[in-house]
Amino acid sequence: MRIEELFDVRDLVVVVTGGAGGIGFGIANALADNGSKVLLLDKDADRLKGAVTELCKDGARVEGKAVDAFDAENLKNVLDDLVAREGRLDVVFANAGISGGPGFLAADGRRNPAGALEAVSDELWDSVIEADLMSVVGMMKAAAPHMKRQKAGRIIVTTSVAAAKAENFVGYPYIAAKAATAHLVRQVGLELAKYNVQVNAIAPGPFLTTIGGNRMADPIVRRAFESAALLHRMATPEEIQGLALLLASPAASYMTGAQFSVDGGALAGHIAHRDGAIG
Repeated sequence: MRIEELFDVRDLVVVVTGGAGGIGFGIANALADNGSKVLLLDKDADRLKGAVTELCKDGARVEGKAVDAFDAENLKNVLDDLVAREGRLDVVFANAGISGGPGFLAADGRRNPAGALEAVSDELWDSVIEADLMSVVGMMKAAAPHMKRQKAGRIIVTTSVAAAKAENFVGYPYIAAKAATAHLVRQVGLELAKYNVQVNAIAPGPFLTTIGGNRMADPIVRRAFESAALLHRMATPEEIQGLALLLASPAASYMTGAQFSVDGGALAGHIAHRDGAIG
């Protein structure tokens, strides 16, 4: 099979949540540039309008709908309407999510009382679990009936390297939600395999996005996250595109129930030098 056939995503009907910026926009851009029909969902209507305009400037087929991905009933209605118009649903990227508050260490390596286990409020736990876990559940529940009926489809979830390892600088609710989501991917993949529906996760490492109130603009915070990657830098949203295209394409026909990291080597560990530097 030639490479243009192996990675062919032309005319696929694709939905991306949290698609107006960051990793979601990078994913949408890759699919749209390669011929997919993309529906962007995002609760920020103004930012969404700009994203759709940007993606459509070269003739791509992209539309946007201002939807809170955490509203399961509304999400179901949007997907039902899309299938009624297009006749099918090929790929969904459950990407929307929020930050989980501070970790128990600050960026300078000092203990951060606000991130200690006993300091995390019930309200923060509830909001992060709702946004980062239950929004994925809602997307899966909305997409599964359509994909089961057509006996084909791809569900791709954005998790995090925090789903696979402990994190000093990331809040407890975020880690818990992402770990639960990674296991959910395995479980749903197990159920839907019978219907030829593949379910996988993308686990980003340190990426330059605005999640967490754009705290990566702080050079101290940025250096802390850069030091966690073997490549000693943070990724840009464009660097998620290769894996997103792979998982949506025929090239991933035998891949399901798995989590794939794009993390600059963050999961590989690090070397602590005698002078205390990490490298």
